[in-house]
Amino acid sequence: MSRKLAAVFATAAAAALVVGSLIAMALVHESPPKPTSAASTTSSVTPTTTPTDEPTDEPTGTPSKTPDNNAGSPAADPTAAAAAGNKKVLFFSFDDGPDPVWTPKILTVLQKYNAHATFFELGAMQAAHPGLREQVLAAGNTIGSHSITHPQLTAISAARRHHEIFDGPQSKCFRPPYGASNPRVRADIKAAGMTQVLWDVDPRDWARPGVNAIVSNILHNAHRRNIILMHDGGGDRSETVTALDRALQTLKAQGYTFAAMDC
Repeated sequence: MSRKLAAVFATAAAAALVVGSLIAMALVHESPPKPTSAASTTSSVTPTTTPTDEPTDEPTGTPSKTPDNNAGSPAADPTAAAAAGNKKVLFFSFDDGPDPVWTPKILTVLQKYNAHATFFELGAMQAAHPGLREQVLAAGNTIGSHSITHPQLTAISAARRHHEIFDGPQSKCFRPPYGASNPRVRADIKAAGMTQVLWDVDPRDWARPGVNAIVSNILHNAHRRNIILMHDGGGDRSETVTALDRALQTLKAQGYTFAAMDC
């Protein structure tokens, strides 16, 4: 092969390489980047949230004091005493009350099955409906704090978070609204003399999916010592009342008892 012909081939090869590089660069710029998966951007899993209708009245002022509102030393596990001996016991809990319509109806259903529960109440609802707290306690149930006005505690100022936790309903147990918690929230709960209490089973009664759906969720997911989340406030709870009756009837026939937590 002559030197002139070799030079021609070399020039053609170089030109082809340049064209190929330009085409590849164009394709890269035209193709959008792939979205990053949620798993790769999330470092921790947060508890399932339970949206509810929040009271409209917001608290005013700033936190006032170190708590004197707890009912005694909080239990590390408020279910431990009632579940001693590996009993078939379940812990029903009700959020967002007390409500003058739905709380008494739920108390009636509980009494029908000799069942007790823990009511995580809002300070604003207690103030709006005096006397219901006493009815809950008189029936052998316990009361936990669910803050004053149901804010997401991880998304508000430190001063308001302190107020919502320290100045809410008297209890040894605290359930953060929406289940939203972090180290600062837990530290405030502990400083207020309370134990954070979440849940094991969420039948999503707050979304009113239908009585059958609520009952099925409870029966398929509840096991001994589980805490079951339901609601006696925040909206129409007629499905909750009916579903509770049916679930308790079936679970009692299976040998379960229903205890209030040590709150």
